[in-house]
Order: sequence, then C-alpha cells, then structure tokens
Amino acid sequence: MLQPPVSVVDDVDLRLVVPGDEGLLLTATLRYEASDPYAVEATFRAGEEAISWVLGRDLLSDGLQSECGEGDVHVWPTVEDGHTVVMLQLSSPDGSALLAADADGLEGFLARTYDAVPLGYEGDHLDVDSAIVQLLA
Repeated sequence: MLQPPVSVVDDVDLRLVVPGDEGLLLTATLRYEASDPYAVEATFRAGEEAISWVLGRDLLSDGLQSECGEGDVHVWPTVEDGHTVVMLQLSSPDGSALLAADADGLEGFLARTYDAVPLGYEGDHLDVDSAIVQLLA
C-alpha cells in the first residue's frame, strides 16, 4: 500500500544582513516533500516580493554545526547577541544575499523532516520513473 505524500512546512523569521544597518526582517516558508527527499524549498518573502530557492536538506543540517556549501549557497553557524543563528549566503547572477536565521527554528524544522524521512532512507521515497519522465519531457 502506498503511503500518502508527507510534507513538512514551517515559517522561519530571517534577517537580511545589510552592512551598516540592522537589516531587513523577512519570513521564509520552508517546505519539505518526502517525494523529493534531498531538498528543501525556501520561499523568502518581503512585502509583495517572493523568491524561491531549492536547498539541500543535508546542507542545512550540516550548516547548523559548521561552515559548508559550495557554489551558490554557503551555510554556517554563528552567535549574535548571545544566541545561535545560521547564516545563509545565497548568490546568483542577479545578485547575492546574506541571511541570518534562528538556529532553533531551523533545527526544529529539520527534525520534523528527519521524522518524515530518516537520514539514509531518502532513496526509499524517490519516484525514479517520474523523475525520468520529467527529464525526458
């Protein structure tokens, strides 16, 4: 019997880091789908504007402990005003952004994703046939 798709969705408060300023407060909706078990979609919103990025679940998890990432996304923990935050540096041809997220909120979201699809069992949730159809479309 097929299990219904599992989704984990959470809103996380972020701060866009702006040199010489307090920054801009943003909200990101993090979405994890068991059918795409290696990825987390992050939709960043500020007012009417929204930008989505697909991030590796393991990258976010590893970034809670140490600096990691290559290319367009870098993640690392740091301490601000006595509490741990996770820094996300995102780069694209259109520009770059440095974001600070509450580590506890991110860790709670990731824990729920690992409840849905435990580490090491991601392959059990992949629909390879569907992925091949999408690639060939």
